[in-house]
Amino acid sequence: MDPVDSWIWWLLAAVGLGIPLVLTAMPEFAMFAIGAGAAALTAGLGGGVVLQFLVFVAVSVAQLVFIRPIAYRQLKQAPEIRTGIEALVGATAVVQEKVDGEGGRIKLNGEIWSARALNPGIEYEPGQQVDVVAIQGATALVV
Repeated sequence: MDPVDSWIWWLLAAVGLGIPLVLTAMPEFAMFAIGAGAAALTAGLGGGVVLQFLVFVAVSVAQLVFIRPIAYRQLKQAPEIRTGIEALVGATAVVQEKVDGEGGRIKLNGEIWSARALNPGIEYEPGQQVDVVAIQGATALVV
């Protein structure tokens, strides 16, 4: 087999490994396909069959050992999207009725909420902006 035939076979192997990648979405097939591409490059540069195979194995195993764990760790991290009442914590609201340690009303995201000052000795007057630090039931605690 001359070097031209060899690199074509490695490219066909890379494409062949890309098909199950698309069908199964298993990134390991991409790693083997890249290894086959590296072997094709080695063949194109005139490397022997043994060197081509060693490059294929080395590149594929290196990716499985080093890149795969990093990729899976990234996939398992859930995006930090806050929804529901968690999304309201940290939001800014406008006082509608005086808010103190006993209660009051605020406008939060276009809705009227009952609110209570986090520090009982502090009062907030209508029109003031406050920050929501927690939600307890249907009451927002503000500062």
